[in-house]
Amino acid sequence: MDGAALIDVLQAASLAIGLAACAGLRAWLPLLLAGGLARLGLLELGPSFRFLAEDRALLLFGIATLIETVADKLPSVDHALDLLSTFLRPASGALLAASLFGRVTDPLEAAALGLAVGAPAALIPHAGKTALRAASTAFTAGLANPFLSFLEDAASVMLFLLALAAPLAVALALILSGVLLLRRFRRPQPAVGTT
Repeated sequence: MDGAALIDVLQAASLAIGLAACAGLRAWLPLLLAGGLARLGLLELGPSFRFLAEDRALLLFGIATLIETVADKLPSVDHALDLLSTFLRPASGALLAASLFGRVTDPLEAAALGLAVGAPAALIPHAGKTALRAASTAFTAGLANPFLSFLEDAASVMLFLLALAAPLAVALALILSGVLLLRRFRRPQPAVGTT
């Protein structure tokens, strides 16, 4: 593989990681944004994934985005939505990542790459979001959750735009965050009652 091809692969993987991370905050919004940009000719999708820019897909993503963003603001619904999203957001991240490997013409290979790159990239922000929501619920009885939901909407859009503008920086920041989270969870916890 020559230097130019390596750079293309690195850019595609970085963009896939960055955009898939957005799915960790909102499952449908990044698919809607990517499909819309592809429809406008501003984002190139792989040949097997051009359906993401078709009318039916954009309509589905739009309705699903509306349902998700509204439901996430309802304290009685947001935790159930987060539980369901534990499976949905990595799947959405995998689909989004797979669609960005444009040079991969085999759909199965693109899907495998998308799963390997996109699912973990979506899980990192989802884990952070879930922990923040649990803390918010514990300390504010869920009263701050709708406010956090608005911040998550904005963060998803900002992360999407940042990933388009600086994909390598976003991918590196996400990988570093993942490593730090893993180290934190692997660190032995002191026994209760010891100092």
